[in-house]
Amino acid sequence: VNFVACQLFALLMAVWFRLYLHPSKTSPFIRHVVATLLGFYLALFCFGWYSLHFLVQSGLSYSVMVFAGLEHMHKYCFIVTLGYLIVCQVTRVYVFDYGMYSADFTGPMMVITQKITSLAFEIHDGMTKREGQLTPSQKYLAISRMPSLLEYLSYNCNFMGILAGPTCSYNDYMAFIEGTCYQPRHQENANGKENGKYKQSEPSPKNDVISKLCTCAISLGIYLSLCNLIPVEYSINDEFVRTTPFYLQVIYLYVAMLALRPKYYFVWTLADAINNAAGFGFNGYNKDGSPRWDMISNLRILDIEFATSFKMFLDNWNIQTSLWLKRVCYERFPINPTAATFLLSAMWHGVYPGYYLTFLTGIGMTMAARAVRHNIRPYFLVSDSYKCIYDVITWAWTQVAISYTVVPFVLLTVAPSLKFYRSCYFCLHFLCLLVVLALPVRSRRRQAKEQKDGLQDNQSSSVWWCTGV
Repeated sequence: VNFVACQLFALLMAVWFRLYLHPSKTSPFIRHVVATLLGFYLALFCFGWYSLHFLVQSGLSYSVMVFAGLEHMHKYCFIVTLGYLIVCQVTRVYVFDYGMYSADFTGPMMVITQKITSLAFEIHDGMTKREGQLTPSQKYLAISRMPSLLEYLSYNCNFMGILAGPTCSYNDYMAFIEGTCYQPRHQENANGKENGKYKQSEPSPKNDVISKLCTCAISLGIYLSLCNLIPVEYSINDEFVRTTPFYLQVIYLYVAMLALRPKYYFVWTLADAINNAAGFGFNGYNKDGSPRWDMISNLRILDIEFATSFKMFLDNWNIQTSLWLKRVCYERFPINPTAATFLLSAMWHGVYPGYYLTFLTGIGMTMAARAVRHNIRPYFLVSDSYKCIYDVITWAWTQVAISYTVVPFVLLTVAPSLKFYRSCYFCLHFLCLLVVLALPVRSRRRQAKEQKDGLQDNQSSSVWWCTGV
């Protein structure tokens, strides 16, 4: 209740912020101050004195940025920030209340951790590297000066993202504060209309905000109606497992996960709407000239529910966390970046064993899906009817495999998770192993070429399974 009340209050403040503290009327200093103070107020209201952890984590990391040498500052900052998050997670889970979700003060800290570590790497890129050493994305994100303390706190703890994010780049946030966010700056997002006849000076986010609020209302209604009627925990009930045919157990698991997802749709879409209402999130124009407000969106619901492959699902779920993992780990870790990305995501999510079981299962699922797509999909591309059949089959497979994989993420602990897998005879684990052993995977040369182009499926698959919730 506190969370929803604070987010609705933040929504009203976002509209006020955009109208009455517009960059044309107010200096960036005032906008930073107001955004930061409102953020601290919401944090204090929701979490009480636990919200001091946000300041401690941010303060320690900023000290590292200022006093450590630029050459290794990003590494030290990464260790300090993630280490403080893990200490808080261990304390909350094993000292206070195992399994507690209400008043989870580490939730906002997870987003702050993403922002701080991203900022540290972006400062390192901008102040220690030449342009030729950076990818196009890193050039856009690079920061050429150390942020002031106010700018830093505003970026980390502003009222629009303090409770539920989403993560955004520092340059995008500063462009929003300074009022330059409507200028075409990021050419990777350009669609040919930025300088054409559809270009506007400042589009209104009203329609997108209303649409996202409607999505929130529907998602919340579905979740509250179904979450208690179709609990995931019932899938390991002894009577249910003993008396229910296996195919009905699979259908129940899919429906239970389908009923669980609207909770995340509600949280992430509401957070996106709040940022949009404040004027943050503009991402160019569509072909018809309508403005796009999806710069920091965290999901695309229809693409998730109708995903026909792991890659399609992963590309549209927890998008900003996927980008964070890609930017701070996958693109930079010199040895086995996939394993490093999985490890980082596991540590970032928390200390429940169920998270690690999900990630381990996800590795096998990802490898099997990649092998099937590489070896079998070409045979179904000979005609539209064959491709339609393939899409239906892969949609069913994707939804069932995802539901099977994330059960430990929901159950959290080892015993219930293994009980569920035993009730299924570890069938998909063995099937994935068989597929990986029987079907050849992509050649190393092909993977190296795709990695160089930044377009490989392996990258996206690895990142998604690390994003979890």
